[in-house]
Amino acid sequence: MTNKIPTEGDMAPDFTLPQDGGDPVTLSALRPAPVVLFFYPKDDTPGCTTENKDFTAMGPEFEAAGAKIIGVSKDTVEKHAKFRAKHDLTTVLVSDAEGAVCEDYGVYGEKKMYGKTFMGITRATFLIDGEGRIARAWPKVKVAGHAEEVLEAVKAL
Repeated sequence: MTNKIPTEGDMAPDFTLPQDGGDPVTLSALRPAPVVLFFYPKDDTPGCTTENKDFTAMGPEFEAAGAKIIGVSKDTVEKHAKFRAKHDLTTVLVSDAEGAVCEDYGVYGEKKMYGKTFMGITRATFLIDGEGRIARAWPKVKVAGHAEEVLEAVKAL
């Protein structure tokens, strides 16, 4: 990874990124709401689809806890729009096409799969508190049960 992954207590790197079908999203403008910021490799792949569907299904519970959910990948806003429509997703998806935010959060770098090495996004989630600090970090996410675990952390804030 190019940059260090932020850890609990660190200020969350601020950003403004475009979303599909709406105004750009600025992280600091969402304060004092807690934010679940999840990074995923690619729209419409099995793990990424499941993760997005899980966060969508639990969206009302996150909303009741006062939290905003934002998914980040390097896919374009057009691809996000198709992905959201195809799977009835309600999570906000932002495009980090240049990869600067992925690098700021230390989630872009060398990966290995099936014996091949390539550059990509590591699935990671950050819970950012109302002050803009990292309250919890999940640097290597396994999709099964992840949204539930994140919701519990939101409720514990």
